[in-house]
Amino acid sequence: MSPTLQAIRLGVRRGWTEFLQSIRSTQDQGYYLFTAAAVVGYLYLRRNTEVAGTDLLLPSVSLPSILGALVAFGVVIGPASTLAMEKEDGTLLRYKAVPHGLRGYFTGQLLLQSLGLVPQLTVILVPSFWLFDGLMASSSGWFTVVWVLLLGLLALMPIGMVIGGLVPGVAKIGTWGMLPVMALAGISGVFYPIQQLWGWLQVVAQLFPMYWLSLGMRSAFLPDEAAELEIGGSWRTLETVGVLGAWAVVGAVVTPMVLRRMARRQTGSQVEAARDASLQWIR
Repeated sequence: MSPTLQAIRLGVRRGWTEFLQSIRSTQDQGYYLFTAAAVVGYLYLRRNTEVAGTDLLLPSVSLPSILGALVAFGVVIGPASTLAMEKEDGTLLRYKAVPHGLRGYFTGQLLLQSLGLVPQLTVILVPSFWLFDGLMASSSGWFTVVWVLLLGLLALMPIGMVIGGLVPGVAKIGTWGMLPVMALAGISGVFYPIQQLWGWLQVVAQLFPMYWLSLGMRSAFLPDEAAELEIGGSWRTLETVGVLGAWAVVGAVVTPMVLRRMARRQTGSQVEAARDASLQWIR
């Protein structure tokens, strides 16, 4: 077996092992349940609210958008936090010392973050299908969910990797990661129709993948007539593929460049300095 394939194989094994550890973790289980309770609880309280101009109820319209926002948040902040933390504690430096070690590391991260979406979405969707009507009008919608999530993952995860590679430490993830993602969620049509925003904000939102990920999820869960609520009165499937695909291509080109630069600059003295800074911040 070639060194590259061996590194990828080890990365897959690491990603799978960390995923199993994650779903057994009380902390992660608590996060999944808290997220599900917050989302389903909010939608249940608004279960009889109709969307203006339609006969659709709020839960059926809002749930796909919220799922898209949660996926975006998870695949950006998760990799960013992990990379920043493992850059500080020397994990990346140890992988760097192994032939093709970084390739294996990022393979493991890709698998871990992808699998992490499964329990997060499951604990929200299972009670939602039981409590709310009008979700997933056609079984073919599941095919749309799969390709939208796959493209969204490829478009958004590189952003998290770049943030994690550039920030000086975990303490900066909130400023450079969480705040921008939350701001984009606010203007991407997740909580209210994007048409209610100023025109220039609509343009800004459509430049980023979160809007298109949420739009794709709505196209999967809602009936065709619900497209009238969207810009242009359609699901704009080709545009969704184009924008998410473009971000995925840019990420595939830019992310390795950023991470190679980070790896070249990573030294033992930097790890020690980052660890000391982290301890001072905790104090």
